[in-house]
Amino acid sequence: MSERADLSSKIERAAQLLLIQRHRRPGVKGWELRRSLGRRYLDIIKILDEELAKFGLKVKVVFMEEVSEPRAEDYDRALFMVTFRYPAKITDVLTAGWSIDELGALAACISIINSRGGSVRMRDLEDLLAEKLPRWRVELLLERFVRLGYLDVKDDHLSIGWRSKAEIDVDLLSLRLISYGSSG
Repeated sequence: MSERADLSSKIERAAQLLLIQRHRRPGVKGWELRRSLGRRYLDIIKILDEELAKFGLKVKVVFMEEVSEPRAEDYDRALFMVTFRYPAKITDVLTAGWSIDELGALAACISIINSRGGSVRMRDLEDLLAEKLPRWRVELLLERFVRLGYLDVKDDHLSIGWRSKAEIDVDLLSLRLISYGSSG
């Protein structure tokens, strides 16, 4: 097989691995990609990302711990997943099964956690959300956000989860909330 055909085959394989959800958690670990695609898997992912740009998608790398300058072993432990390149339209999100109140609650959770330095007591967040939603609904939503990976829970404190880091531009969300609040 020629080098070009081999590269095309590996790009196709990378797309299949990233787009087909095999576990409850979307995405593929770096070590799985390296095992399937070879040691130059990061180069293949970069080419795939360029191809996905044509469809408004991108390959997002989510490091499970804070990493300032990632090394090869950090990429092996990271989660690779395909997400929207640009913010999704509200109609697309609603079509995916989310309701407006769920989206609002998630946006509120993320913005509150972000504004308080990345962590907030669960009880404080429940109290804030309970001003707008019934407490039983708040508890169900927080449980769902944690289960889906949008929020992390540790020692009765909530923080932004791996999935929020992958799928949500937290800075853009904060900017839009601030600009919306100041415009009316």
